[in-house]
Amino acid sequence: MKFADAIKKSALNIFRMSPMILGILGLAALLTNYVQIEDIRHIFTGDKLPDTLKGTFVGSLMLGNAVISYILGGELLQKGISYYAITAFLLAWVSVGIVQIPMEIQFFGKRFVFIRTAMAIGFTLILTFFIVQTYNILI
Repeated sequence: MKFADAIKKSALNIFRMSPMILGILGLAALLTNYVQIEDIRHIFTGDKLPDTLKGTFVGSLMLGNAVISYILGGELLQKGISYYAITAFLLAWVSVGIVQIPMEIQFFGKRFVFIRTAMAIGFTLILTFFIVQTYNILI
């Protein structure tokens, strides 16, 4: 009986969330389609800190998954974008997701979402430097 109730509640929650999820996916698809790799290349200068900040900002506006990030990272690298920009962009792309904040606020509350987003951005900035420095040491 408890299992059946849990399934009903889960299905109802998914049904209630579906319009917002579809909206988020649509917005993410629009952003991804309108922002081309060539456009991204013009944003980055090759400097460590500005590229890291810009990569974090641009990646935060979009929403993606880790599997696609490997392919996208390779494409960005072939276009001559710095490791700092690529790392920050991809970390923010899979962890921040500004477009999903309205849905998160609705289900988790403003305080939780603010803390989660701030931590995701902070860790993106910190991890970018550690990842790129580690890569430079190993290569």
